[in-house]
Amino acid sequence: MRLLPPETMGILRRLDWYARRRMVGTLSGRHTSPEKGFSVEFAEHREYSPGDDPKNLDWRVMAKSDRQVIRQYIEETNLRATIVVDVSGSMQYTGDHAASANGKALSKLEYAKHLAAALAYMFIKQGDGAGLVTFDKSTRAFVRSGSRPSQVRRILEELHTTKAGDDTDVGSVLHHVAERIPKRGLVVLISDLFDDPEKIVEALHHFDFRQHELIVFHLLAEEELTFPFKSFQRFKDLEGIEAMLRIDPQAVRAAYLEKLRAFVKRIDSACGKMRADYVPVNTKTPLRDTLLRYLGGRK
Repeated sequence: MRLLPPETMGILRRLDWYARRRMVGTLSGRHTSPEKGFSVEFAEHREYSPGDDPKNLDWRVMAKSDRQVIRQYIEETNLRATIVVDVSGSMQYTGDHAASANGKALSKLEYAKHLAAALAYMFIKQGDGAGLVTFDKSTRAFVRSGSRPSQVRRILEELHTTKAGDDTDVGSVLHHVAERIPKRGLVVLISDLFDDPEKIVEALHHFDFRQHELIVFHLLAEEELTFPFKSFQRFKDLEGIEAMLRIDPQAVRAAYLEKLRAFVKRIDSACGKMRADYVPVNTKTPLRDTLLRYLGGRK
């Protein structure tokens, strides 16, 4: 429960989530379903068939046209969310400006764990389902979506025990996840996205093809965004692929920032075309502010 401090739970009790796309679930709920039922919001008329309940006949239409028609309504359903968390080596980075929780500065991985825990709690609190996937170069854990209160503890325990891995393969893993989860759900990706952007975009399109609503939380530390280093530095590859490098930051800063801007623009543009939410997160921002800014401003 250290991943869900009282302050976070207090915020989430005041917030609700409404899906933008039509969801396919197993229970009645607050989200629009692609199926027709008998609810409150009118959808369309259809011809009466033997066996239909006569009380659903639209007598006004019948009086005007002599047609026997049934009023159909938009059915509501619950939502199945899958929270996909990057636990590769690069997520271990903390930096000097990181936000803190429980008196400790948060690495990108710890920030991602707190964010995933908060979202899972919110979904299950309102009667929806939440599942969890962790990955580096392959899937590390796969917890299927569930809506029972015990699902929160199951997800929290998995997050708490997860350690950072080595290198990553975001694109390949996301394709695998897209095939494993049912269509028409919600997918929340939490990652620094340090991989080939074209492979990532292709994988995001896979979720869109399967009619998921997609939210991408792009976590980066302040130093990764501004590259403030001045004197010669030793840079260590946290994913263990490259040897440690000693370089002059001032000689590479301009090129680095230009590549970073192009990278962020590529992911943001792809998300926009898919009507997916792209949410850039600087890990110096307290988790409380990140949640309020996104959930409070979501339409």
